[in-house]
Amino acid sequence: MSGIYLHIPFCRKACHYCNFHFSTSLKLKNEFLEALLLEIDRKKNQQLSLETIYFGGGTPSLLEKDELHQILDALNSSFNLSQIQEITLECNPEDITSKQLESWLELGINRLSIGVQSLNDTELRLMNRNHHAEQSKKSVQLAVETGFQNLTIDLIYGTPWKSLDEWENELRWALNSGINHLSAYALTVEPKTALAHQVKKGQVQEPADERMTEDFMLLQKLMLEYDWDAYEISNYCKSGHRSKHNSNYWKGSAYLGLGPSAHSFDGSLTRSWNISNNALYIESEKKGNPAVEFENLTSIDRCNELIMTKLRTREGFQISELGKWSEKFKSNNFIFLKNARQNGWISDFKNFISLTNDGKLISDYIISELMLID
Repeated sequence: MSGIYLHIPFCRKACHYCNFHFSTSLKLKNEFLEALLLEIDRKKNQQLSLETIYFGGGTPSLLEKDELHQILDALNSSFNLSQIQEITLECNPEDITSKQLESWLELGINRLSIGVQSLNDTELRLMNRNHHAEQSKKSVQLAVETGFQNLTIDLIYGTPWKSLDEWENELRWALNSGINHLSAYALTVEPKTALAHQVKKGQVQEPADERMTEDFMLLQKLMLEYDWDAYEISNYCKSGHRSKHNSNYWKGSAYLGLGPSAHSFDGSLTRSWNISNNALYIESEKKGNPAVEFENLTSIDRCNELIMTKLRTREGFQISELGKWSEKFKSNNFIFLKNARQNGWISDFKNFISLTNDGKLISDYIISELMLID
């Protein structure tokens, strides 16, 4: 099954840690919506077996009800949406009201992803978030009371601004709040962000590996205590509530990206992405000359992507999935795999490989070591 991702490239404020494509100016919003509708119409002949729609960004909850309705109408006119099971909207706590929640339900949106990030007001201010902790708690409560059956929130750990006890309190609040999915990310200092500048200037302490480890291990402990499914390195849920949209990414399924900077994949060997510039995206769509780049993947590229994505999941991957490179993979990596097993980083590697909690802490290193070389 496939999914559609729509990138809504507007935010009220620029979070200091964020390196996604967005603008804090809304002056091009109307023109962007016109261009997005043109792109949807242009791609209407693509044959996709669609299961999910995901409004990401940016901050999609900035859109008015009629604007979201326009987009969903255009999608319905251009694609077969009869098999859609999940429509997700990313939203910020400050955008959530009873009226908004009811309007989203009326549109058929059945899953919300709320950008809580932290329950520490000092931390939220230093991240340059536009809400406070009490708004987050109220927004989740409102969403539950309004009838949303699928709710996920984002939390950030490993920060220099809060204690391990505060992190535990955040997690326990989340796990008792009525949500059924959690995305938890280690704070990463991305290049060309305000956070990277602050770290370079010595204004903010760089996240410490020891602290990341403590926070991550506490996260795993509480998931076990609450009987949640730790199904991907950064994603956790009650049984039966995995994100269908993101799970399709990790399975290597096809997906269609719409909007500036959005990526698409045909499920085989072709990847493409739109230009990361709102004005140029709008201009190119109006002229009917889309600003898109393409990449043709080799079969080894696909094997490496399988290793990179599936090893992040609880199930890992079967070595036989690498096809004709299976034997080469095992023989070339035997010593590393043996050492990784002895170090407690991976499961037994006779037929499949998955990461232990210790292995997840160094997943980037393990994945880079296992990748095939042409």
